[in-house]
Amino acid sequence: MKRLLSFLLVLALAACSQAPSEPAAPATPAEPAAPTAEPAAAPAAEAAAPTDAAPAAPAEGENAEAPAADAAAAAEAGTDAPVAELPAMPDPAKAPREGTDYVVLAEPQPTYTTGPGIEVAEVFAYTCIHCANLQPTLDAWKPNLASDVRFVYVPAAFGGPGDNFARGFFAAEAMGILEKTHNATFDAFFVQRKFQTASPEEVADHYASLGADRDTFLSTMQSFAVTAKLNRARQFALRTGVQATPTVIIAGKYSASMTGDRGPAGLVETIDWLVQKERAEAARR
Repeated sequence: MKRLLSFLLVLALAACSQAPSEPAAPATPAEPAAPTAEPAAAPAAEAAAPTDAAPAAPAEGENAEAPAADAAAAAEAGTDAPVAELPAMPDPAKAPREGTDYVVLAEPQPTYTTGPGIEVAEVFAYTCIHCANLQPTLDAWKPNLASDVRFVYVPAAFGGPGDNFARGFFAAEAMGILEKTHNATFDAFFVQRKFQTASPEEVADHYASLGADRDTFLSTMQSFAVTAKLNRARQFALRTGVQATPTVIIAGKYSASMTGDRGPAGLVETIDWLVQKERAEAARR
């Protein structure tokens, strides 16, 4: 028994560290009178034509003015249209400590999940006491998240018996019981101390005690689909440089950790500040 308890203690500690007109013809000298009478009549006839046609000009002018008036109104309306306000940058006075509370990843990485908004991914382990202590703060914080933020859990897969808990997480997710079992698994490990070896069978027994069908759960834990998810979680942690739990990756760019002086509340404040920074910078790109 002492050997088993020592094994679980080592397991818990390991989990927490890890874009142009022609000119007029000249008058004829032999006939001076003829040009006097006929030219007078010609202008009169010519003058009549413009008089008859004159009423049509204003109508044509009115039709031409209508589109111009419409264009002017449209331009005026466009000038008065409200301009969308950009999200505010976070308060520098409340900035977390770069290098202590968070680090900027050397290269932005693909997020764990795909979709709109800003991803906040917690890499955690059921065998990590700091993750267990953080969970109540996360439970109080998550319901108030903005609609453009998506929070996801990423179980740590650092190898060894701890991977069986990660498989248990994915099996519970696949079977639709994760909401019921997540906090209960922290409790089973640290409070009830139900696990001796953390074998797949022992993990399945735990979930069966929470209402899952044991055989179905064990089979799901060992399925190809769960193994694929386990490998994806492992690759995400490796790409983002996760070395310990809990570690929170924001937008694939920032890695935030819980510190001894600020605790769970400080970590959540760091996450909020980085989310606001990412939102404001994205709107300005």
